[in-house]
Amino acid sequence: MRLTTAPWVLLATFSGTLIALQSRINGELAAGLGKDGFAAAVISFGSGFVVLALGLLLFAEPRRGVRRVLTAVREQRLKWWQVVGGFGGATFVLAQGLTVTALGVALFTVAVVAGQVGGGLVFDRIGLGPAGPQRPTRRRVVGAVLVLVAVGISMADKVGGGFPYAMLALPLVAGVCVSWQQAVNGHVKNTARSAYTGTFFNFATGAAALLAAFLVHAAFAGLPAGLPTRPYLYVGGLVGIVFITIAVAAVQKLGVLVLGLCTITGQLIGSLALDGLLPHGDTEITPATVAGAALALVAVVMAAVAGTRTGRVVASSETTNRPAAESTEPLSR
Repeated sequence: MRLTTAPWVLLATFSGTLIALQSRINGELAAGLGKDGFAAAVISFGSGFVVLALGLLLFAEPRRGVRRVLTAVREQRLKWWQVVGGFGGATFVLAQGLTVTALGVALFTVAVVAGQVGGGLVFDRIGLGPAGPQRPTRRRVVGAVLVLVAVGISMADKVGGGFPYAMLALPLVAGVCVSWQQAVNGHVKNTARSAYTGTFFNFATGAAALLAAFLVHAAFAGLPAGLPTRPYLYVGGLVGIVFITIAVAAVQKLGVLVLGLCTITGQLIGSLALDGLLPHGDTEITPATVAGAALALVAVVMAAVAGTRTGRVVASSETTNRPAAESTEPLSR
């Protein structure tokens, strides 16, 4: 990798820390709303959608991209289910609001990475993304197994004591949904010929899904008693837009695989730093959590740099709300 790409590596890694930061913000927002993760998810995803919608009014090219996508769906050149990749991002954001306070950012991140790697292997094999089918390599399979082991290690010192094991299932599922989101968003981005348009559809469909889920939940559980007064709790959507923008710019310089590896590294570093330096709720960082995160990072390296021809990213958390991109660039640009 040339020296000129070093700043992009640092920037991409930084974007991964922003994903961890968004998880913390949305977790605290949910706690401030009376542990209402549904309301927190709507506020976070919805605010991002509003900002992107306003931008759509200002820029002509993204609007042309919207017309291209709608025309392609109408002519069945693009499947309707390929346009709703935002559902994957919605699941991720909802998982943040419902589980981060109980699990901690670090364990949440390890569980999401496990789902992403496993889902990426399956979706690559069946050819869900624009790159088509890819045979899983031995190193990718070993990496996927290791990342599941990492989750077990992270939980080693939490056995018993009323640990909310059931909550671990949601970030695992969210990770799988993120992998699906990456694959189908790639089709939208290619059809629109605009990364902004792909991001807009991602936020639009995700916000709609979360709003529907929130209304159903509110019908049974009622609305939150009030809104938290701390302003930083409402910037989760803006944080999401920032790391999406970084990813869209950096992928042209790094390629998808290196970008994915950098963002995962940033997520793991950021999640450990947040839980260690700024603990929140009843969660605490333990040696087992650190060991699990380290093993997960090793597993991601194995899964991501296993030598595919297409450069498809298998596990990437910064796309909790970004369009996927495909690249044929080699790892050593």
